[in-house]
Amino acid sequence: MTAISTHEYCIVGAGPGGLQLAYYLQKKGFDYVVLEASAAPGAFFSRFPRHRRLISINKTHTGIDDPDTNLRWDWNSLLCDDPELRFTRLTPEYFPSADVMVSYLQQFAEKFQLNVRYGRRVETIERDGDGFVVSSASETIRAAKLIVATGRIPRPLPDIPGIEHAETYADMPTDPQQFAGQRVLILGKGNSAMETAENLMETAAVIHLLSPSPVRLAWRTHYVGDVRAVNNNVLDTYQLKSQNTILDATLERIDRLNCGAFRAQFLYTHAEGERRAVTVDRILACIGFMWDPTVFAQMDQPPRASPCGRFPALTSAFESVNVKGLYFAGALQHVLDYRKSFSGFIHGFRYNAALLADILDRRAGGAVPAPQWVPNSWDGVLDAAIERVNTASSLFQQPGFLADIFAPGPNGDCLHYRDLTVDLFEDEGFAPGKPYLAVTMEYGDVGAHADPFNIHRFPTDGRRSAFIHPVMRLRRDGEIVAEHHIPEDLENQWRLPEQLDQAREFLGGLDAWRT
Repeated sequence: MTAISTHEYCIVGAGPGGLQLAYYLQKKGFDYVVLEASAAPGAFFSRFPRHRRLISINKTHTGIDDPDTNLRWDWNSLLCDDPELRFTRLTPEYFPSADVMVSYLQQFAEKFQLNVRYGRRVETIERDGDGFVVSSASETIRAAKLIVATGRIPRPLPDIPGIEHAETYADMPTDPQQFAGQRVLILGKGNSAMETAENLMETAAVIHLLSPSPVRLAWRTHYVGDVRAVNNNVLDTYQLKSQNTILDATLERIDRLNCGAFRAQFLYTHAEGERRAVTVDRILACIGFMWDPTVFAQMDQPPRASPCGRFPALTSAFESVNVKGLYFAGALQHVLDYRKSFSGFIHGFRYNAALLADILDRRAGGAVPAPQWVPNSWDGVLDAAIERVNTASSLFQQPGFLADIFAPGPNGDCLHYRDLTVDLFEDEGFAPGKPYLAVTMEYGDVGAHADPFNIHRFPTDGRRSAFIHPVMRLRRDGEIVAEHHIPEDLENQWRLPEQLDQAREFLGGLDAWRT
């Protein structure tokens, strides 16, 4: 007989997103349960990346003592009150093995005795009045609120004639000797494709990488999901004509030849309509990841997908736009800042988990997020803002997404809200009709520079800064009233007198704050 239990919150998935949220719900004393299909947490990392090297950095020596600031260069740790439970203590490798992540997540779940039930693969999710019924083969959970933290799965193969001949990233062999002397076509030019090419460069005879769009390099875009330098050696071999090629083209069909090889026909993206074909021995589809909506198939009203189809469509509170009470955690929150910030990665969504826990608390009747009081003077505001941009990991790791907000209080004082989003602040009505100051850290327009290593700098003009820097915006009724960019700094420290004087002058001119 299937066991039935009732909880206020049910989290589906015990990856880093689910565990991080569980930590915060447990810390608040909430009634929750986590359902995990596998026998241990972090099942995604037991399989991906296929070649086992993470691209999330793990800097153990920073020369800085502040634990929060150090999280700016520790992209793998989950947030917690135990300074000993840091990923950096498990390995000194800058780009560590995914196996270490699996071990770390196990330690995290055990250390805090999180209420995770393993071996519970969710088969159906149904509505139960305003709540949910979540069923696995051995247990049914009734929950008032449901949070899905299942991460993303490899994208299905595109509908192209002959695509069934392609091997997928999830199932292809990773032993490079199995490709010795072969001609290989890799579909995709993201990190999964590049890591695969990196693995095959010593053994494959020829490697072609093909997708319609050009390669996007993280060192140019400042987006960590784009191709990282640790995976891009194949680009060097292409530019030096060492048999490997990078093709901006659309694959049109694949035909199997009598000899057992494959003929792949493609249309170039920017070559005046030219078509070509290559003969290869293997075709590997490394085309990225998306969310898996199949678990909602039995719901009368399943959650709506985002326009691109890769994520669920969410409100600013991480809630489904059309299913009330259904929230998403972890990488699925990235729909709110896709290609703009870092919610698709641990070093981004770990802060979102803290915010989501506060949102759930507030909607249950709590008074969070609770602001701090600062003196209602420009010096008081500036001191608090500068301290945060110099030390906080959250603003640094979620550039342009998370903000510190300074708003007028009820008694003529100033309230300082940490780590909110502007959209949430306005949607939830924290300060309706009142002006407020939002402080973020943001990258500049790198697209304006042909060579990211040859950029003319403007030390007194923050609006033209290409690298991360603080931004102050006075906002009211959804509109930006005034804006100031503090120029980028070589060591990301903004304490120079000229920097502070410029910011103080900007703040002093904000008469709207007083009205």
